[in-house]
Amino acid sequence: MPYLTGGGTPYPYPTGLKPAAGDTGTRTGLGVPGLAHPLLAPAEWTELTTPGTPLHWVVLDVADGPGVQPDPNCLDAAGRLRNAGVRVLGHLDAAYGSRGFGELVSDAHRFLDWYQVDGFLLDRCPADGAAVTEVRRTVATLRVLSDDAHIVLGHGTHPHPGYAAFADQLVTFAGPWSDYRWSQVAEWTADHPPERFCHFVHGVPRPHLEEALRIARWQGAATIYFTDHTPRTAMAPWEALPGYWDEFVSRIGTGVSE
Repeated sequence: MPYLTGGGTPYPYPTGLKPAAGDTGTRTGLGVPGLAHPLLAPAEWTELTTPGTPLHWVVLDVADGPGVQPDPNCLDAAGRLRNAGVRVLGHLDAAYGSRGFGELVSDAHRFLDWYQVDGFLLDRCPADGAAVTEVRRTVATLRVLSDDAHIVLGHGTHPHPGYAAFADQLVTFAGPWSDYRWSQVAEWTADHPPERFCHFVHGVPRPHLEEALRIARWQGAATIYFTDHTPRTAMAPWEALPGYWDEFVSRIGTGVSE
């Protein structure tokens, strides 16, 4: 995945970087990009319903999408989250533009019909300017299906700034701590409030958790997910909660130290 490329002129953290415009008072929260199936991670799904956990949303990925029929375990997990007031997003894989419009809309229909999701993460979303029109068409259709849907575009890198015109949030970083700690932020993002941006970082060691939180604040991302897991320690780094989950939640709940 090509991290930290795309529209705008980049400038590094921390040299010369100023806090993003409008970030004062923004509540940092968690966007959980996709736990393992509830049968494989029952304790993790239960943990997410703990009162006071600062969750912005949780992604539901049944089987690389909604699956071919309703899954009772996922129905239960999604229902408990929604009853706890947590927004649940269906996972739609755009495959960097190789999946057709009809496939994505069909998946979205099933997520809405079966799991009553509150929106969608359009994962592996294209980031180049040439795809803006087609992604805008997909997002517009998703909003017709559910007019209050929360739409997150999972670019994993800084995309062409045109995507910010029609998505609720953009994932502008998804990758390893070794890249994140020296990452750059596209200059155009300073024109938008932090609640528009998400960062997912894996392989963050516990001693560097506070540093990672500070980078997210200074780069202007209010929805975050950090984990000590890596692609080598799990099928996917997001499938289990980080080993320092309680500390992570506590640090977000009390604010990021300067």
